[in-house]
Amino acid sequence: MKSGPITFSIEKKLPDTLGRAGILKTPHGDIKTPAFVSVGTKATVKAITPEQLRDLGAQVVLANTYHLYLQPGDERIAKAGGLHTFMNWSLPTMTDSGGFQVFSLGAAFGKEISKITKITDPNFLIPERSLDSEIPRLANIGADGVSFRSHLDGSLHYITPEKSIEIQHNIGADIIFAFDECTSPTEDLRYQEEALNRTHRWAKRSLDFHASKENASRQALFGIVQGGRDESLRKRSAKEIGDMGFDGFGIGGSFAKEDMSTAVKWVNEILPEEKPRHLLGIGEPEDLFMGVENGVDLFDCVAPTRNARNGTLYTKYGKINILNAQFTDDFSPLESGCGCYTCTHYTKAYLSHLFRAKEMLGATLATIHNLYLIIHLVDDMREAILNDTFFEFKKAFLSEYTSSKIGLKI
Repeated sequence: MKSGPITFSIEKKLPDTLGRAGILKTPHGDIKTPAFVSVGTKATVKAITPEQLRDLGAQVVLANTYHLYLQPGDERIAKAGGLHTFMNWSLPTMTDSGGFQVFSLGAAFGKEISKITKITDPNFLIPERSLDSEIPRLANIGADGVSFRSHLDGSLHYITPEKSIEIQHNIGADIIFAFDECTSPTEDLRYQEEALNRTHRWAKRSLDFHASKENASRQALFGIVQGGRDESLRKRSAKEIGDMGFDGFGIGGSFAKEDMSTAVKWVNEILPEEKPRHLLGIGEPEDLFMGVENGVDLFDCVAPTRNARNGTLYTKYGKINILNAQFTDDFSPLESGCGCYTCTHYTKAYLSHLFRAKEMLGATLATIHNLYLIIHLVDDMREAILNDTFFEFKKAFLSEYTSSKIGLKI
């Protein structure tokens, strides 16, 4: 299916589900889907080089519009020749719209609300629109855009849909996103509807502005579906965003873990089948299986890299904390049979030493391993779809990936 500067084709569908394996062709190369997108927030995947990222199997990097706008500035990136040249990454790139940062600096500011949270979280009892919260916010949402203060120096900025697209044009990623408003999953229905109407208006403005510029021939624009936990709002958003003519779609929102799969299915049953879908900010192994089964083509998440820097490492038997005493004299690799650079050269005892000594190399080696595992897990899901073994693969992996087995078999 030709769609602006990208082409998406479905190679094989997963029987009796919305899942599929495909190929997304971009100006900087093909992405074999489903695929995990490595997050390089500030034009860098923290703790590793672009060359290391490429060597561990990453196909695509997502950078953050909000952060790059503030530092070093989108115009400076444009002057450098765009994101690819600036960060020395020759493969496909994406930028988000900055909408989730608006949520983080506004409704979620100071409350530790993330992409996945418990619906019983008492933090949600604070009304989203309240301006007299005990914790001062850095962002306020209006009808036309968002005003916010930089978390770096307190300077005041105002972002509209057009401004978000202009910034992303300057950054120059292959795939960019429409400006949207992310809401917390238990916000009341009245506000969810207000926010959704605003997101849809902003989507149309983003699309119109993008289409009027020459970048439309070089950059694909994805629209973002919102709607919180409400089925009617999610389906309405999927229909309206799906009809707008975007090159692909993002599924946004801060999800309650227990109903994420339902919300994703609602949306993907309605979105145009022939266009790619990206689940924003989700990356735990069990959630990746859920997303693939429900028709998601792309995922991004900071969890693998953030966990790595904190000493939490993924294995096929679950996560381990490398700082635990049991690993100080364990001279085996993080995971037997893992093909990553870390596992083929170093032991758990060495990783444990690096983290205990607060050596920077620890974060690098841990990041390489975590990204390798997650990226190749999604790659393996793709192969399993093509080989008609997805459900067997899912059952086998998840039966071992349980907390009761952490540290016992690796």
